[in-house]
Amino acid sequence: MKREKLQQYEQQIKPVLVNSLALLYHSQGNYEESESLFQQALEMKKIFLGEEHPDVATTLNDLANLYFSQELYDKAQLLYKQALKIREKRLGTNHPQTITVAENLENLRTSIEKK
Repeated sequence: MKREKLQQYEQQIKPVLVNSLALLYHSQGNYEESESLFQQALEMKKIFLGEEHPDVATTLNDLANLYFSQELYDKAQLLYKQALKIREKRLGTNHPQTITVAENLENLRTSIEKK
């Protein structure tokens, strides 16, 4: 029984820790390592939580932010749209996390228009 609880805890915490490390690398400008860790966190969350879990949307949004900061607008836009779809479906359109992704997508569109 203890082993099962430990495995459950690991499944919950490991993707969060990996995502947090990816955020740290992003803030330090280590984009390659950050991208790799975001992708790992995303895969773990999809496996452990399901494709449409709000935590999956969080990592999609974080990875989109990374791409946005590198001016990889097509990649960022795709991920923002995926994150927004999940959050609208699971949390509703007026939830603060949904609004954040919608604002990120709008900021991206504004940046594209200025180019």
